[in-house]
Amino acid sequence: MKRRPSTLRRLRTEQSNEAANDLDRKSSLDIAHLINAEDATVALAVTRALPQIARAIDLVAAALRHGGRLIYVGAGTSGRIAALDAVECPPTFNTDPRSVQFIIAGGAKALGSASEISEDDSKEGRDQMARRKPTKHDVVLGIASSGRTPFTVAAVAEARQRGARTIALTCNSNSPLERAAHFAIVTQVGPEVLAGSSRMKAGTAHKMVLNMISTAAMTRLGYVYGNLMVNVAPKNEKLIQRAIGILERATGADQKSARSTLQASGNRTPVALVMLAAGVTRAQAVTALKKSGGHVRHAIALATAK
Repeated sequence: MKRRPSTLRRLRTEQSNEAANDLDRKSSLDIAHLINAEDATVALAVTRALPQIARAIDLVAAALRHGGRLIYVGAGTSGRIAALDAVECPPTFNTDPRSVQFIIAGGAKALGSASEISEDDSKEGRDQMARRKPTKHDVVLGIASSGRTPFTVAAVAEARQRGARTIALTCNSNSPLERAAHFAIVTQVGPEVLAGSSRMKAGTAHKMVLNMISTAAMTRLGYVYGNLMVNVAPKNEKLIQRAIGILERATGADQKSARSTLQASGNRTPVALVMLAAGVTRAQAVTALKKSGGHVRHAIALATAK
């Protein structure tokens, strides 16, 4: 499926931004001011899509709660933004790497080098998605600023046909990607300072949206306590110090108690937090976390009630 140039040119994201018509004649400071002013409009575009973002958060949290997956799919900038969010979930929330995945046109090599020709490969989009074997338990989120990337549209359509819940993330409404998915999150950022360069406002908007979805879904699952990332795995000295600080702030424990409890927990921050907050043993804390499905606040309540 080829994108017709005439159709592409009609998209707002492909049009010229009048404020930047003489971009190549501006000073460095003027260019920086212009890009900064345009970037300031991105948050408002995302704000308009918050109801749809919240719907996505609920779907993703429900899927992960029941053992399903969140699978991002995209090409070019969109695929690389998807990959960034997916690979950041395990170190931030200590999730199984299989829980949040990404598919990028051109495969893993496209993360480090452009693979534009792959964007037009509908068959590869279907095949890559089919290899993941999506089911009704999964959520698939396709990302394409234009909403017309054949690889991504085909991958999302394949996922939907197999029963997955599907979401489109685009910057243009009424697109093929939106029609392929169950519903769409549309961040209408308008023309770029550098015409057609969707790595700019469009990419920023989509990074913001993915941050919201993954962070809020993990928060709903109880991997966050207050606003602390209590599921962090302390695998180096920096993270050990961060875990100790989290335990101090969350429970009021002094540094010595926080450190010794973290060690007694087997260096598992949520276990240590339940131990300190509920005044229970490691075994009791582990049991409470298992019963709560890893929801730290619920685990503390369960352990305290004994």
